[in-house]
Amino acid sequence: MRPADRLFQIVLQLGRGRVLTAQTLAEKLEVSERTIYRDIQNLMESGVPVDGEAGVGYRLHRGYQVPPMMFDQNELQALFFGAQVAKRWGDHEMAAAAERILDKVDAVLPENLRGELTSQTLVVPEMAAHQTEETTEKLGAVRDAINDRRRLYLSYSDVDDRSTERIVWPLTLLYWGYSWAVGAWCELRQDFRNFRVDRIVEARSLTTQYPDEPGKRLEDYFTKVSGEC
Repeated sequence: MRPADRLFQIVLQLGRGRVLTAQTLAEKLEVSERTIYRDIQNLMESGVPVDGEAGVGYRLHRGYQVPPMMFDQNELQALFFGAQVAKRWGDHEMAAAAERILDKVDAVLPENLRGELTSQTLVVPEMAAHQTEETTEKLGAVRDAINDRRRLYLSYSDVDDRSTERIVWPLTLLYWGYSWAVGAWCELRQDFRNFRVDRIVEARSLTTQYPDEPGKRLEDYFTKVSGEC
């Protein structure tokens, strides 16, 4: 990694607001702590407001604006791939947001990298089994409920075509590469449950928000899921 790229990466790491030690930065950037100390000193001498000291940790002074981000080839390919997945398999608002992201990135890229955003070296094709318009709309409804912390009414048909109605607290959307599922706390079962979005008959946000209760949070969901794997 070039020294200039390393300095930029240090600024990005410190710009997240956390206090990071030289050891942590050295491990992330795969350099020695001595190199980090020297880089921090160079940043401070160039006017970057780094708070902290050796042996304690560093962070950027609150309010400092990180310079506009640039990307290398691998980062652009990862960004483009993720945007394509969002456009092919996300709801309509997510697909539109992915397109806006690519437009913003394209506007600031140097000419020699702009072709990476239209390259066909990584392609997410339209699949014959692509999700239906109805599933796409329900995906958007579930995502809105998660963002607003709204209780969600579901009319659901399971794998055996048995119908059920639930009130759930939607916590996360999981993309499995071929379908979406919503991880939620189910009021009926008083436990966490997963519901495939393509099996939802109706999804409707309720007017009430679900509370922040210990044992029913997103981290509790993942703790249970990881314990069952």
